[in-house]
Amino acid sequence: MFQAARSGRQNIAEGSAASTTSRETELHLANVAKASLQELLLDYEDFLRERGLARWAPEDARAQAVREKCRAIADPTYYRALAKDPRRSAEAVANIAITLIHQTDYLLARQIGRLKQDFLEHGGIREEMSRARRERRGY
Repeated sequence: MFQAARSGRQNIAEGSAASTTSRETELHLANVAKASLQELLLDYEDFLRERGLARWAPEDARAQAVREKCRAIADPTYYRALAKDPRRSAEAVANIAITLIHQTDYLLARQIGRLKQDFLEHGGIREEMSRARRERRGY
């Protein structure tokens, strides 16, 4: 689970860093990050199922409260503190994590859609550089 979470985060960061030289790499790594987060999601779902713990439905008030917090608080230290609170049950921590994964997945899907649209409209970096070079040369 730790490796899947780390892989998701690292691929987002690496893709963002690669964006200045390769839109294709940025798009690829965003998709890899999305896949890693799906793997993590399955791990949390397994965790709940194997222990006979409840999974919150999307319309559950607790899941809705977590989504509201996501809109208001983007600081990961806040969510780490939630997970470490000894008063919070394993069921709650896993469900909070599942909700956060869904939120991240939604945002990554939007980012991937935007990256695809940008690529279709502008091409890759090489195409952009070739176009700029041709314009500068006057043809």
